[in-house]
Amino acid sequence: MNNKQNEKKISNAVIRRLPRYFRYLRELIRNDIMRISSRELSEKMNITASQIRQDLNCFGGFGQQGYGYNVKFLYSEISHILGVDNGLTAIIVGIGNVGKALVNNPLFEKRGIKVMGLFDTDPNVIGTTFGDLTVMDARDMTNFCMDNGIDIAVLTIPKAAAKDTLEVLAETEIRGIWNFSNAEISCPEGKNIKIENVHLGDSLMALCYEVALEKENNQ
Repeated sequence: MNNKQNEKKISNAVIRRLPRYFRYLRELIRNDIMRISSRELSEKMNITASQIRQDLNCFGGFGQQGYGYNVKFLYSEISHILGVDNGLTAIIVGIGNVGKALVNNPLFEKRGIKVMGLFDTDPNVIGTTFGDLTVMDARDMTNFCMDNGIDIAVLTIPKAAAKDTLEVLAETEIRGIWNFSNAEISCPEGKNIKIENVHLGDSLMALCYEVALEKENNQ
């Protein structure tokens, strides 16, 4: 992202939509679609063409009047904005059911993130292997992060352990935390760590509300 983009405050709503553009553009490339208009893209994404143009204009526009968007170019630019080509590295802390599912999920690789280490406190889990990674003792996490310049920590740990784990990670050079612990954690004072708290139950309950409302309206 260039300096002008850094200086301009981009709304959180726009940032939240960027991964959707990334996914849809990748699908277009897979289907050998190399050019698309904002209207055509809006029909696929269920976002107005005007909103798409406004979003992309926050980062320079990328379109040509009468032509639309070059899909590969736009995909490349959005990938860059999202940091896919930045060589980011990550660790996963907590190798229970959710941790194991993430270890075996290709989403990190597809988004340019290399998982470098796995950590747990359970002696029965430490030493087990997933692919080319062996689960390490969580007590070694600080040195590992510092020695390897880890950017992101993924927390799939019990809620009660989240605060202590955050304090440990805050002493490293971690830049971001993807938190699945169900604890609502925030950046410690004096640090600059971006934290994304993921609450799967919230998403499920929002869906349940919509389904229940629809059932009630149809009765």
